[in-house]
Amino acid sequence: MSEKESPERDRVSFGVIASAAVVTLIIIVGVVVYLGRGDTPAAVKPDGTSPTSSEAGATGFAAPEVDLFGRRVDVPNNAAGQPLPQDPSKQRKSSDQDWLTAAPAGTVDPHGWQRVFGASVPFSTSDGPARLEDGLAVGYSHTPQGAALAAAQITYRLNARPADRELYVRQVRVSAQQVTAYDQALADQRLPKQQPEKVTRYLVASDGFQVENYADDMAIVRLAVRGPVVNSRQLWSAVRLIMIWDAGDWRLKPSTSKASQTDTVDSLAGWTRW
Repeated sequence: MSEKESPERDRVSFGVIASAAVVTLIIIVGVVVYLGRGDTPAAVKPDGTSPTSSEAGATGFAAPEVDLFGRRVDVPNNAAGQPLPQDPSKQRKSSDQDWLTAAPAGTVDPHGWQRVFGASVPFSTSDGPARLEDGLAVGYSHTPQGAALAAAQITYRLNARPADRELYVRQVRVSAQQVTAYDQALADQRLPKQQPEKVTRYLVASDGFQVENYADDMAIVRLAVRGPVVNSRQLWSAVRLIMIWDAGDWRLKPSTSKASQTDTVDSLAGWTRW
């Protein structure tokens, strides 16, 4: 079938690849810049919560659903997610041959991908997140796998809820100047409390990750998000994120430039599948 014969497929494909760019979470002078498609913020209740949010503090899961690609995604009763029991013995050691390339345990099992505030994020049984604190997923292992999990969790959550100040100041490595700019954006009501479903539905699970560089204090992680099929070839949007080990956990370091942060790849050879 030619491209002219499948306008709906092309429209959806464009939406998916464009939404992958949303995941870059470009932060310029401290303000989240939403790279959406002209969507408006979701309505919120008088108390500031999303009308579709599950009860905070709830545990367990509702019936699982599927994402745009027909993949399972579990729905926690707590909109912030449901951390899984951790087995640190499953963590890789720096002496292991697959130290940089192994996948965290549990992500391919039920509850390994959860819909958190509308976005699909990974939960492992080896490398975190270990718990929730004030609605934030925290407790990632000091490993490449922990860095990759934190990169996906923090980036997707902040794209789904750009006005989540607690997330921004606690899990993004920002300066006082950046916080001031962010607070001004909040005061100007330029950041939505919760993105609507027509935006978050495109925040789908990444197909794989790469740890380009790893040290005790920093990790450079790439996430590959599925995009369109062009000339019978599957494409992915590859997003590069910098993670900093700070105060016993991984935090996202915002990029101040669009350069080299996102590119397109046509193969996941050399990538780690979740």
